[in-house]
Amino acid sequence: MGGLTCGLTSSRRRRAVTQPPDPSQAGVPVERFGYRQELSRTLSFTDLLIYGLIFMVPIAPFGIFGSVYAGSGGMVALAYIIGMVAMMFTALSYAQMVRAFPMAGSVYTYAGRGIAPPVGFLAGWVILLDYVLVPGLLYLVASVAMHSLVPGVPVWVWLAAFVVLNTVVNYFGIRMTARVNRVMLATEVVILAIFLVVGVVALAQGKGAGFSLRPLFDADTFSWPLVFGAVSIAVLSFLGFDGISMLAEESREEARQIGRAMVGALLLAGALFVVQTWVAALLVPDAPSLLDNGDPEGTAFYDAARAAGGAWLAGLTALATAIAWGFANSLVAQAATSRLLYAMARDRQMPRFLARINPKHKVPANATLLVAAISLALGLYMASRDDGISLLSTLVNFGAMTAFLALHVSVVTHYVVRNGSRDWLRHLVVPVIGFLILLYVVINAKVAAQVLGFVWLGVGLLVLLAFYLTGRRPELAALVDVAHESTDEPVKEPH
Repeated sequence: MGGLTCGLTSSRRRRAVTQPPDPSQAGVPVERFGYRQELSRTLSFTDLLIYGLIFMVPIAPFGIFGSVYAGSGGMVALAYIIGMVAMMFTALSYAQMVRAFPMAGSVYTYAGRGIAPPVGFLAGWVILLDYVLVPGLLYLVASVAMHSLVPGVPVWVWLAAFVVLNTVVNYFGIRMTARVNRVMLATEVVILAIFLVVGVVALAQGKGAGFSLRPLFDADTFSWPLVFGAVSIAVLSFLGFDGISMLAEESREEARQIGRAMVGALLLAGALFVVQTWVAALLVPDAPSLLDNGDPEGTAFYDAARAAGGAWLAGLTALATAIAWGFANSLVAQAATSRLLYAMARDRQMPRFLARINPKHKVPANATLLVAAISLALGLYMASRDDGISLLSTLVNFGAMTAFLALHVSVVTHYVVRNGSRDWLRHLVVPVIGFLILLYVVINAKVAAQVLGFVWLGVGLLVLLAFYLTGRRPELAALVDVAHESTDEPVKEPH
């Protein structure tokens, strides 16, 4: 119990009481929440926006297009529109909580401070299922794609190369990561533009199905269960906007700008997803077969690109997918995961060595290296399974959606229940709608994902019980003081 807050001196407690944090101000000192500023505040709004876009991957549909197309009865654009709207409620809830608590840790921090520390631990534990698995999934997808392009190089070699490269970039600091992100985003946008131009020209020349609204609505196949089933797959492309909140202690912008970056990244990515899948859906060479048999090999988008421009365009889009997933996306995923582990470790809810900051590069060095090791081991194991990619995908979705449920509850609890907010739209209506949408996705997730997800949650409950039995119940630094400040209740000076 005392271990989590013993580092907070009386003078620091006194500052926390007499200087309540104003979330609207730039770079709210984390000392006011009981922590030391250890990470480097260097990121601009543009850096945050690019980070979110890279995490979501502007060309993410390249890799899962066939699954969404088959699952939505060909209405792939509609699935992405609904997915974007659904995730927007979650982004808006994130924006509210990051203004209240502009710190690293994402859902772990918001649920812990907005509801209660034990809930925060469980939310952080569940979202670890997302964050820890995501890099492994990305490395595996990219390595398989590269192996298909260069069969002479085994999958495990590509996987190890991606892990080492990203770890080196992340280890040298968040500015290095931000610079690489800019280059990668520009590259992805250029390749996407090439596909769209060639695709539109091909449609104008009479290739494919021609211009139509069928990717948005097809009366012959439409049904809500069908579309929402595809949405649960499409949502995978949007996961990552929430990673922006992990950089709250490395942003030099005011707290509300972090929320705006999340919403902006989600809208931009959603628009790109809809446009590219609309064009690809009209170019699918054998739509009936894709609807009936699905896309087990994951090549449907590249087949559409081949129909539009030939083998060179198919190869270009496949190579872009491999680099975007294996380098750009996994780079920021590794960075976000290390920040989550760092936030939990400094509260002693993870081993303390994960809270160590490299004094030169100002990054959580041990957490970064641990994520790399887990990603390498997980990727190699899943590469040996026939269902490795599909299994990891469902587990990632389940972990994220379950943690987001706690996020929405934390908005209502913190703002309405504790602080008496009457901003019903932002603090009640939006989180309730977001909660219900995500609950539907979780309930309709694959049974395997539900079983393994709840097993993971069960392990988290056992860990939490162990904390209580050993006298280390979860607490957050200065939480009591901050709670008093937010309600303007008098606080006695500690003796």
